[in-house]
Amino acid sequence: MPKPDREKYSDSDVETAWVDKPPVLNSTVTLVDYDPEWPALYEREAARIRQVLGDTVVLMEHVGSTSVPGLCAKPIIDIMLVVPDSDDEDAYVPQLEAAGYRLTIREPDWERHRAFKGPDTNVNLHVYSPDTKEIERYRVFRDRLRSNQEDRELYAATKRQLAARKWKYIQNYADAKNDVVDEIMGRALGRPVSRRGAAPPTEHDQYDGFAADYAEHARRNPYQELYDRPAILRLAGDLDGRTVLDVGCAAGHLTAALADRGADVIGLDGSPAMVDVAKREFGDRARFQQGDLTEPLAFADGEFDLVTASLVLHYLEDWGPVLAEFRRVLRPGGALVMSVHHPEDWHWFDRPDYFRREQVTDQFQLGGREVDVRFYRRPLSQTFGALRESGFTVDVIDEPMPLPECREISPRAYASLTTAPRFLYFRAFTPEA
Repeated sequence: MPKPDREKYSDSDVETAWVDKPPVLNSTVTLVDYDPEWPALYEREAARIRQVLGDTVVLMEHVGSTSVPGLCAKPIIDIMLVVPDSDDEDAYVPQLEAAGYRLTIREPDWERHRAFKGPDTNVNLHVYSPDTKEIERYRVFRDRLRSNQEDRELYAATKRQLAARKWKYIQNYADAKNDVVDEIMGRALGRPVSRRGAAPPTEHDQYDGFAADYAEHARRNPYQELYDRPAILRLAGDLDGRTVLDVGCAAGHLTAALADRGADVIGLDGSPAMVDVAKREFGDRARFQQGDLTEPLAFADGEFDLVTASLVLHYLEDWGPVLAEFRRVLRPGGALVMSVHHPEDWHWFDRPDYFRREQVTDQFQLGGREVDVRFYRRPLSQTFGALRESGFTVDVIDEPMPLPECREISPRAYASLTTAPRFLYFRAFTPEA
């Protein structure tokens, strides 16, 4: 499934976020030693912003590396400005522009973020609404670096190492620091945080702890509502009167859509909490039950015309047993329609070996908190090979486009989905009798 929170930016992400064309670096990053004048530069800018915006300023703080005494930094003053509603640009953008600030970045889909450059000082002015989690993240990270010499030195060393590499956009350099930022944030919050390290399995399904939050997220998330679910339904074809097993049904949104098209559907999920959520909302349209995909399925041979598996198989290390079960419960000539993470995900997580099947850990932002989600990534050859070895004949391999309305509803998601791979889709058939 897609990451709900901010992730590493593709070129199209960067280009979409910038109001005009983003400046291309194509070089190394210049870092300088800490300058004791930086706090004074911040105070000067803060006073000017308060004079311009008055009571519109809810909160303003000096953040980023220039706010940490002794830390090397790009000589740019980062300012966090909180206004009552950052989406209400009329309330602050004209006033700032009249004072010489220039709106450079607009990201309504990510924390309702806007950014400005200063009129006569190298400033990054980041604007948020009061409910953003970034306020606390900025503070926690800054204060940890101010108070902990070991983490401050670790961050400085990492920055210098990465700054020596060539980057197309400065955002690419910022994204490359995610791992060390997560590590330091984890210590500051008293818990380990890792984007890549494999976590031990839990006794219950990992979604049990945030089922309701995920259900609400999945309802309107453009990657699911405008991309994944439409792609699955298109590959499924005519559903009138067909029997369907929707595995990994989560909160039941795809299951309900299948039923609305005339199918007799059973939604199956490993998380009891997810099944409860699905029953409450869609129990009048389909049947839902809990089931472990690592165990034999509790259905008769040839019971279904179609099995759908939307963004679920990448949670399993070994596909052989579950694909064999899909083939068993499908009638002869029955179809499997599934989506998984695109094999390109090795770049998303900076993995060194494309050909390795390995477990990685991602972080989702759900319900105002960060949760770890583990899954397995693998190369395309293993994905296709598992289907073939299980007796399926692959009819379609697809890399679809989002629905056209995604362009207006979520421009950033639209730009990403139409220029870079995200999920990979298969339609495969069992042998005819």
